[in-house]
Amino acid sequence: MHVTVIAKAPVAGQVKTRLCPPCTAEQAARVAGAALFDSLLAVEAVADLTGARRVLLLDGEPQSWMPATFDVVAQRGDGLEERLRNGFQDLGPGVIVGMETPHVGAALADAIAAAHRGVDTIGLATDGGYWMIGLCAASVDLAHDLFDGVPMSVSHTGLSQLRRLHLQHPRRSKSRLRQLHRSAPPKRCPHPSLA
Repeated sequence: MHVTVIAKAPVAGQVKTRLCPPCTAEQAARVAGAALFDSLLAVEAVADLTGARRVLLLDGEPQSWMPATFDVVAQRGDGLEERLRNGFQDLGPGVIVGMETPHVGAALADAIAAAHRGVDTIGLATDGGYWMIGLCAASVDLAHDLFDGVPMSVSHTGLSQLRRLHLQHPRRSKSRLRQLHRSAPPKRCPHPSLA
C-alpha cells in the first residue's frame, strides 16, 4: 500500500503559472515548492501511522530539499488521466494526493484504511476537481477503465471521476477540501533556496 504525492517539480515558469501575475515565475515556483514540502511532511506523518510506502510521483527532476524518505517515481503519460492511471498501475493499491494538500492527514489515513478494506475513495474539491483518489487492489486492475476519458481540469472533473468509480464497485466520498489556486503566502519555505 502506498501514499503518494503527485507533483511537478517546482521550476519557475512550469508551475503555478495561474499566479503570474501578480507573482513572478520565481515567486510562483516558491509557492509551489512550499506547498509541496508541506504536503510531503503531511504524507510522511500519515505513512508513519499507517505503514504505507511513501512515494513522490514526480514530473521533473528531484531536488535536493525533497525528503530522502520518499521513493521518487517518474510520472508516465501525456495528460493527468494517463499519469494517474499509470501511477496506480506502477504502484498498485493506495492513495494518490495532489501537491497542495498539507491539511488532509486524517483523510489520507482513512483513505488508506479504506483501500485495505477494498473500498475506493475520492476527495472532491470545491473547484470541481478532486484532491485525492484511493484505489483498492481490485480497482487497480481496472485503472484504464477508471481514468480513460475522464475530463481533467474542468469544472466537473471530480463528479466525472466519482461517476466512473460508482460504475465499478463500493466506494466512499471524502469531505470537500479546497486546493490553493489564488495568490497566498506559503506557511513556511522548505529550503533556503526557495526562500
